[in-house]
Amino acid sequence: MKAKHYLLLAISILSSGSLWAKDYLISTPNTSLLLTATPGEKSKFQYYGSRITEKEIQGIYDSGLAFGTESYPVFGLNTAGERAMAVTHADGNMSLDLVVEEVNQYQTDEAETTEIRMKDLVYPFVLKQYFKAYKGTDIISTWVEVENNHRKPITLYRFASAFLPVHRGDNWMTHFHGFWGAECTMEEEKLTNGQKVISNKDGLVNTESDHPSFMLSMDGKPQEAHGHVLAGTLAWTSNYLIKMDVHNTRFNFSAGINEENSHYTLEYKEVFTTPEFAMTYSTTGKGGVSRAFHRWARRYKLHQGNVPHDILLNSWEGVYFKVNQEGMDRMMEAFSDMGGELFVMDDGWFGNKYPRNGGNSSLGDWEVCKEKLPQGIEGLLQSAKKHNIKFGIWIEPEMSNTKSELFENHPDWIMRVKNRPLSTGRGGTQVVLDLTNPEVQDFVFGVVDNLMTKHPEIAYMKWDDNSCLMDYGSQYLPKEKQSHLYIDYQKGLINVLKRIRAKYPDLVLQACAGGGGRVNYGLLPYFNEFWTSDDTDALQRIYMQWGVSSFYPAVAMAAHVSADRNHQTGRTIPLKFRFDVAMSGRLGMEIQPKDMSDADKAYAKRAIAAYKDIRNVVQFGDLYRLASPYDNTGVASLMYVTPEKERAVFYVYKTSHFINMILPKVCMDGLDPQKMYRLKDLTPLKEDKPCGLHGKVISGKILMEEGIVLQKLLKNEYSSLALELEEVK
Repeated sequence: MKAKHYLLLAISILSSGSLWAKDYLISTPNTSLLLTATPGEKSKFQYYGSRITEKEIQGIYDSGLAFGTESYPVFGLNTAGERAMAVTHADGNMSLDLVVEEVNQYQTDEAETTEIRMKDLVYPFVLKQYFKAYKGTDIISTWVEVENNHRKPITLYRFASAFLPVHRGDNWMTHFHGFWGAECTMEEEKLTNGQKVISNKDGLVNTESDHPSFMLSMDGKPQEAHGHVLAGTLAWTSNYLIKMDVHNTRFNFSAGINEENSHYTLEYKEVFTTPEFAMTYSTTGKGGVSRAFHRWARRYKLHQGNVPHDILLNSWEGVYFKVNQEGMDRMMEAFSDMGGELFVMDDGWFGNKYPRNGGNSSLGDWEVCKEKLPQGIEGLLQSAKKHNIKFGIWIEPEMSNTKSELFENHPDWIMRVKNRPLSTGRGGTQVVLDLTNPEVQDFVFGVVDNLMTKHPEIAYMKWDDNSCLMDYGSQYLPKEKQSHLYIDYQKGLINVLKRIRAKYPDLVLQACAGGGGRVNYGLLPYFNEFWTSDDTDALQRIYMQWGVSSFYPAVAMAAHVSADRNHQTGRTIPLKFRFDVAMSGRLGMEIQPKDMSDADKAYAKRAIAAYKDIRNVVQFGDLYRLASPYDNTGVASLMYVTPEKERAVFYVYKTSHFINMILPKVCMDGLDPQKMYRLKDLTPLKEDKPCGLHGKVISGKILMEEGIVLQKLLKNEYSSLALELEEVK
């Protein structure tokens, strides 16, 4: 169409706009988001906060709370300040001028969705902005779709998923960063004038460093149970950019794909969709944020998120690459005797021309190593059946080694830059497969499909990724679309995972990436859980699991009991402390049973039995964080409470130890003050000597308002306590 036609269309829309002016109120049980979308005018963002009714909308305007800012500001006209989108049209014009064409609201079983369709006043460019209120939760997500209706391609240079204003005040930000073995460390800081950026450019592993998640406190330093907090997370597993733009008179944030080195060419009629940005607003502090995201995740964003997870033993720290039939059989037998339910054989089981004896070979050669496992997977499954335990296996299907048959046969499948030396990762030989290529997608799907076709009894797969996207070059993508690599790789990966889930809905998948490198809602809809960190040190895990719990539920957080002397930190920690920490997530073990004493095995059997009794409370209960390890008071404490408030599980850990040390009392939360609760020591060191609280009946009011005194309960270094609370009727 010609520009003149679009100008006439714009005039027509503008002349009739006053007849269609309308506020759109998008609400959850406890939050509301208010937009104004008038045909022929800019879509306006007015309010996001505590729930309001239709009758209270005028009060938002009258009180000065309404922002009146564009809901999705674009680049080109009046260009001062940050923008959510920037493009270049085929004729070189770099501007957009979007107005509302129509608004649609519709309901599904999952959510109520509001779709604002906007069109450029000159170019055949269509943008749809979505807001999705998930039923039964306090989560609203937002994203955009862009459609190119011009017969020539356009180029997207900026494409945020979300752009929201925030009222200035005493604003603080809580965010999470880390490194291998120290993922998801919490940081809190006051936001001052200027910009604060959280970003990632790894390409594949985007939560080992910073997380694409944050909390914004509206009224001072963030508190766990009090205060107004806006929080959000980006459901994307590749490069991202979150930017806080803070000035004296205004404050906004944007979140989306990191567009650096990722400009995207959109062909005629092609649609580009940004990832979801999910958000909530809490008037009960950070705890309210976490409980909202946990309920949403279990119901909508975890694969089978309401199914209890098994207690497993992973072979990695027990044998590393030294896998063999006899050793696996003995580990299964010992774990089964302790009450375990699932055994997972980790790395080291595959490769024949190049047996997998270390991290420098064999990835891609997904055939059982006959030398190590002459009875094959069949023999392992027979052992599992004999010991009445399920069986799982480790894979790293997106990768290869230069020392592998796959690399020799398909060098064109490798991500690499033409005319440049090939970069390698782990072991000096690891390389990344090019998932932009449909043939590679078929191969990666086949890794899972072949195993499951031959061995349908496999119950679990640990899907690992131990590399970033090293060489920015695809041998499949055309030269003019190399900048699509980061994005199209993720599209290819999601295509594979969708195929797997369609064919194997009951296969349990764990997302692992050198530990906690893929803890994000971009991938979790296709996975049941994630590996929190390769660091299994119980003391450090308190800090990491505290951070992870801000946005992710316990049912998905793998937490394992490891050796007396931890393999990562070298720290020696008592078995009870290790169990009490791991029992606050999805309990597992990462240990060699033959190295355990008979007394330790007996204790493990009691602890596993105790966890089975309270598993549903922990995995599906509401989390209340009570005493933060980051406050340096010497203790950390948290608890889970059922929605009916008739059962709860309470944990407390001594995180430092000094003579005559004063420990604070801990007040519980989430209970019914009118109910009486009987306390039970779940994991006493000696079965016949539970702690002094065992068997006591105390009201919810006392437990929440006055708490419990820890001085006599946590006497020694690495003391800990796990209590079950049950209503006395």
